[in-house]
Amino acid sequence: MHDPGVIDLPTALGALAAGLLVALVTTPVGVSGAVFLLPVQLDLLGIPSPAVTPTNLLFNVVATPGALLRHHRTGGLRSPLVPQLLVGTVPGVVVGAVVRVLAAPGVEVFRVLAAALLLPLGLWLVVRRPVAEDRRSPAPRRATLTLLGLGVGVIGGVYGIGGGSLLGPILVGMGLPIAAVAPAALASTFVTSLAGVATYGVLSLVSDGPVAPVWSVGLLCGVGGVVGGYVGARLQHRLPDAGLRVMLGLLAVGLAVAYVVQVATA
Repeated sequence: MHDPGVIDLPTALGALAAGLLVALVTTPVGVSGAVFLLPVQLDLLGIPSPAVTPTNLLFNVVATPGALLRHHRTGGLRSPLVPQLLVGTVPGVVVGAVVRVLAAPGVEVFRVLAAALLLPLGLWLVVRRPVAEDRRSPAPRRATLTLLGLGVGVIGGVYGIGGGSLLGPILVGMGLPIAAVAPAALASTFVTSLAGVATYGVLSLVSDGPVAPVWSVGLLCGVGGVVGGYVGARLQHRLPDAGLRVMLGLLAVGLAVAYVVQVATA
C-alpha cells in the first residue's frame, strides 16, 4: 500500500475482518485486541511509525463501546476498580504519547519487554489451580492499582495498545476474578485510548512526520471490533472463570512467543 490513508476494497474488508475476529476472541478476557493488530498494521497495512500508535488507539476508541455497553447493562462497570485504574492510565498515556513523538523508541524494545512480562505470567495463569473464593488474595491497594495504571498508560501511549492486554493478565495474576477485571480493563482501555488519540492530534499540529492516526484504517478495524466486542462480552458470562483464565494465559503466552519470533527474525 503506497498511501496508507487510501485503501482498496480487499484491504478495507481485511481491516474489518481483523478487527471483528480479534475483538471477538479477546473481549471476554478484558482485552481490546489492539496489541494483536499492531503487527498487522505495521507489516501488512504499511502504517508508518509513529502514526501506527494513534491508529491503534483509534481502533480501541471505536471498537470497545459495544462491549462496554454490554458490561454496563450487566453492572460490570460499577466496580471501584474502574476509577482506580483510570487515575493512573490517563496521565500515563499522555506522557507515553509525548515520549513516542520526541524519543521514538523502537517497536523491538516494546516486544522484548512485553514478552518478558507476558510469557511467565501467561504460563502461570495456565498451569495454576483455581483458588477458592474464601482463599483468594486480598484486593490490591489503591496506590498499587494507580501505579500499575500509570505504567501501563505510558506503555499504551508509546505503543498504542490501550493497556488491556497487560492489565488483564496482571490483575488476574494478582488474584482478581476475570468477571471484575474484564469490564474494568476495557473501560480503562477506552478512556485511555481516547486521551491518547487527542494527545497525538495535538502533537501532530506541532510535529513533523506522520504523527496523526490513519483514520481510514483505524475506523474500519474499529467498526469490525464493535461487532466482535459486543458478541464477545455476551459470551463472557457463559464461560467458566477457569476457562477464561486459561484463555487469557494462552493469549499472553502466544503473544509473547510471537514477539520473540519477530525480534529474532528482524
